[in-house]
Amino acid sequence: MTLGGFVFLLLLTAVDAESSETVCGYQDVLNYLNLTKANELYSMSRPVKDHRQPTVVSLDVLLYAILDVREIDQTFIPYVWIFMSWENQHISWNPRDFCDIESVSLPTEVLWKPDLTIEEMTEKDKAPPSPLLTIFSNGSVLVQNDQVLVSTCRMHVYKFPFDIQSCTLSFKSVIHSEREIQLVHDSNSAEVTEDSREVMRTQYEWLFINMTVTNMTVNMFGSKQDVVIYTINMRRRSLLYIVNFLLPILFFLFLDLASFLISDSGGEKLSFKVTVLLAVTVMQLILNEILPSSSNRIPLIAVYCIGIFVLMLLSLLETIFVMYLMEKDAVPRDHDTDRDRSLSEDHGDEAKFHNCDREEKKWKQCVCVCDVSADETPTEPLKGSSSQLTEESQGFEKLLQDLTEAVNTLTLLLNSRKKDGKPGYWTRKTRTINKVFFIFYVITASLFLFCMFFNWNNPQ
Repeated sequence: MTLGGFVFLLLLTAVDAESSETVCGYQDVLNYLNLTKANELYSMSRPVKDHRQPTVVSLDVLLYAILDVREIDQTFIPYVWIFMSWENQHISWNPRDFCDIESVSLPTEVLWKPDLTIEEMTEKDKAPPSPLLTIFSNGSVLVQNDQVLVSTCRMHVYKFPFDIQSCTLSFKSVIHSEREIQLVHDSNSAEVTEDSREVMRTQYEWLFINMTVTNMTVNMFGSKQDVVIYTINMRRRSLLYIVNFLLPILFFLFLDLASFLISDSGGEKLSFKVTVLLAVTVMQLILNEILPSSSNRIPLIAVYCIGIFVLMLLSLLETIFVMYLMEKDAVPRDHDTDRDRSLSEDHGDEAKFHNCDREEKKWKQCVCVCDVSADETPTEPLKGSSSQLTEESQGFEKLLQDLTEAVNTLTLLLNSRKKDGKPGYWTRKTRTINKVFFIFYVITASLFLFCMFFNWNNPQ
């Protein structure tokens, strides 16, 4: 080896040793870029060297949780992760000059950020935004925020509780037009859906289906703006509503059908039907507190409740009508009973009249006996009076037996009318009415339930 080659080898070894001992820090990068809070140069305006060049902002949203969906006031509360990235043309460095440092984190107040907002948001996010952002050596800037959004969502509750809701999150700039800020999305719908399913923790009572992302340009106040729309599709878990609402109302319908086995002669059937009807009314009041008051179409579950309520109301009116007809047959029987009572009272008056005659005769006989003097022998008069009393007592006993037989005959006649007597005309008609209405009730209820089931399963 020559002397020159040996010297070159020594110099190369010294340079490598010096480079290996070089120490670099993040502050060296910031000092090189002159990024400090006091320097407002990079945070004042859009970071482009030519104002005619737009700033391309890439957006990515992941759904972390579905916290709540309120049908009554039509609000949607998701927990989302929002990723924004753009290029800052004033920031760049060579990582080899700074010990291969490719990214640096710094406070968000230092650099300019796009003024993106969500159109559907109704309340400001209470969680504080991320205090840091990340800059890369090629000049790109990345910001990540976790937000609990309270946004509006128009609910379509026509098929409640078997409904599928779609809520949107529309991102756009507040003041910048499409010539200044262009919004694009990094991931397509399939990638966003898959990533959201991997990170999702809770779904409340909803089952996440998918999330679609679209990019469009809208005209806002005379200027065109780019809008990125994320649509979240979700299906309601309907098992709880089926068990707690739909099945109880269906059971009430079956109870109303079973009430046709109750006799119409008493008031138990009427009171039972009224109780079942009131129970359905209570369920309708509970439903009114769940569904929103404004809707384009009447929800099927409301039609379901109203239909069953109408069927029960018709059943109640039919029972009232049948009881009215049976009461018309009971009126002539009451007249017959009153007539029999009057006849028995007349016989009792005649018996009392005969008793009074006998008492009068007895008093006369007593007077005759008392008028006989002490010297006379009352043998003849006493003999005549005793024979007369015997004949009258025998007549009284005979009359008493006749009255007893008449009362017994009347009692047997009334009992036979109640037990073995044929029903009246209107009572026979009510049996036919009950049969016809029961068949109509079963057919109508079956068709109604079939139509409800078909509409609930029919895709929108």
